[in-house]
Amino acid sequence: MGKLEGKVALITGGNSGIGLAAARLFVAEGAKVVITGRKLTSLETAVEELGEANALAVQADAADPASSERAARAAVERFGRLDVVYANAGIAAATPLGNTEWSTFEEVLRINVTGVFFTVQAALPYLQAGASIILTGSVLASAGRPGNAAYAASKGAVSSMTKVLAGELSPLGIRVNNVVPGATRTPIWNQTPEAWERFAAVMSRSIPLGRLGEAEEVARAALFLASDDSSYIQGADISVDGGAGASPLGAPVYHLD
Repeated sequence: MGKLEGKVALITGGNSGIGLAAARLFVAEGAKVVITGRKLTSLETAVEELGEANALAVQADAADPASSERAARAAVERFGRLDVVYANAGIAAATPLGNTEWSTFEEVLRINVTGVFFTVQAALPYLQAGASIILTGSVLASAGRPGNAAYAASKGAVSSMTKVLAGELSPLGIRVNNVVPGATRTPIWNQTPEAWERFAAVMSRSIPLGRLGEAEEVARAALFLASDDSSYIQGADISVDGGAGASPLGAPVYHLD
């Protein structure tokens, strides 16, 4: 029997990258999934892959509370319950000091912070004791990478929010934890294949394990948090970053031999 047998999960941003990898893994472990995203075409493609008996797509804007409410309601109407919320949807944008439009900075915070909060709030009426809420942070919350103030601030806020929501929901028996990916092969940065390979080569030297992560590796951490295997883990930041956050001086760039 799968780790999520009989459970129903809502995965925002489930039509690509880490979200889609998680949807595949959750279904393989016995769950039914509702995935959301902005692009109808990629949602339909994802459902075709996952199987219509296992998955439902809801076109939604992660920053729109009405969209979140519609997605949570659809999960219960289609599959009868809601056990896992993976608030994974997010965006990235360069926001260098001195050359950033207000609208760009605000949109990152609106989707990555406000949208996450209202996704959880929309799902809360349907969650029972034993439910699991998973948020998505980033190693960039504390890495100090130049030009990414809005993204870093948004992911720092998600980490802080994790602790607050865990405190609020512990009396209800609902767990809230935060998966913190490092550099991972996903479409979020909108780079060409050539630019991505150059980025990967440079970034790999700053990661102790010497490589970028794969979306499936992050998804496996989300599976752990979604399942009863993590029943006593609450309010935690779970890093999936090849050691970049915990042991930065162990990265290849610092090796002297």
